[in-house]
Amino acid sequence: MSGSFGRIGAMTRRHLYLFRSSWTRVFDLVYWPVLQMTIWGFVTVFLNQHSNWFANAAGVLIGAVLLWDVLVRSQFGLTLSLLEEMWSRNLANLFVSPLRPWEFAASLMLLSVTRSMIGVLPAALLAIPLFAYSVFDLGLPLLAFWMMLVMLGWSIGLLIGALLFRFGLAAESYAWASIFIIQPISGVWYPVSVLPEWLKPLAWSLPSTYVFEGMRAVMIDKVFRWDLLAQAFALNLVIMALAFGAFLFAFTRARQRGQLLQSSE
Repeated sequence: MSGSFGRIGAMTRRHLYLFRSSWTRVFDLVYWPVLQMTIWGFVTVFLNQHSNWFANAAGVLIGAVLLWDVLVRSQFGLTLSLLEEMWSRNLANLFVSPLRPWEFAASLMLLSVTRSMIGVLPAALLAIPLFAYSVFDLGLPLLAFWMMLVMLGWSIGLLIGALLFRFGLAAESYAWASIFIIQPISGVWYPVSVLPEWLKPLAWSLPSTYVFEGMRAVMIDKVFRWDLLAQAFALNLVIMALAFGAFLFAFTRARQRGQLLQSSE
């Protein structure tokens, strides 16, 4: 599969220029992670004073909030960049150029990383003076957790991109709601052990479940679970391959049907 890193970089810079000229876009990225971290931070302060479990695992909720936002912002970052091309009726213009579909997908992934960093980093830094909690104390495991959640965010974003190519902006609502379907069974706020037995296999089929279980193992048991990381990585590879294939298939079908010209309001 041939391609050009120059075209990928050009697509990425095209969207980054929008940030430079629009502080409202940057504010929107930062606003929700900071708000979530602040709310859950004060909930944590309250629970620390009334629960021995939380007192022994200080910051576990704030860490979960920040990591969950990495996943959410990664998926939103990818799909929002695609939607901006559809809203501006620019897809047809892009693909009469030498830009290939996989290069477009790669640029969306890079933008997803940028958007998630812009959104989550200020919230992580603000947690230090507000709650004396630094997610960076997780050390290298934090980097591993971040990578696994970004990969899952890419996969979900690519699947939603496939729906957008297939159904146009009629599928836009999936871009904002789909990610939250997996939250209750990913063990973000509680261990998977509290789920009903019949739901646990579904929970363990998600890479995010291994990440949040791994996070609690580091914060509570002071142990980094390599086995959980390896399983999350293996699942991510499978899901990413399927999502990438679905994205390219849906794009090819949309181009054959002339839907790229109609993928706008």
